[in-house]
Amino acid sequence: MSSFSNIEWTDATWNPVTGCTKISEGCRNCYAARMAKRLQAMGNPRYENGFSVTFHYDLIDLPLKWKKPRRIFVNSMSDLFHNDVPFEFIEKVFETMTKAHWHTFQILTKRSERLLELSSQLPWPPNVWQGVSVENSSVTFRIDHLRKVPAKVRFLSIEPLIGPIDDLQLEGIHWVIVGGESGPGARPMDPQWVRNIRDQCIKSNVAFFFKQWGGVQKSKTGRMLDSQIWDEFPITK
Repeated sequence: MSSFSNIEWTDATWNPVTGCTKISEGCRNCYAARMAKRLQAMGNPRYENGFSVTFHYDLIDLPLKWKKPRRIFVNSMSDLFHNDVPFEFIEKVFETMTKAHWHTFQILTKRSERLLELSSQLPWPPNVWQGVSVENSSVTFRIDHLRKVPAKVRFLSIEPLIGPIDDLQLEGIHWVIVGGESGPGARPMDPQWVRNIRDQCIKSNVAFFFKQWGGVQKSKTGRMLDSQIWDEFPITK
């Protein structure tokens, strides 16, 4: 449930909650749902409920045991701001992140409305980065919600990028990650969509990270964009 990660923009994952429900087109081929189904079939006790929202109270304090600083992706297998996650549980997760000040915690949500609703009731230490997922232009309203959240670093995960986003409003945003969809049924990503977002980031002086081209076999498509690896991170000093 918590381990070193192969995700290019983080070091480890921490999943005090697992399971989710699909709410937009970016969820159609959800990697976490596929993984949960596989782990359930393998008899993993954490996934006896499959991909239903499940709480793992014994994992809430786990990052406190990791003494070496890490970038930690929170709930790679869920969404901390899912409506089925009680506020009291979210508070406990934030308490751990506040105590574990030597780590950097990266939270992603598609439920930007609830994020905004609860944000004023939560502590926002500088080691907690908050992001929203934006897969195409129909969900850019999530960025407007994120802008109002008092996190020191606010970021966008534009993955899977399944359509052009020509007018990306980046005021108050510090980092943008872009990636294509991978795995079975992966939808194609037009290179010009990626270049357009990269150029908007450069113009707005926002850190740009290109994660992958994706496809059914993402290892074959790599992550080079115009003969370059884009591995930028936000400046936090």
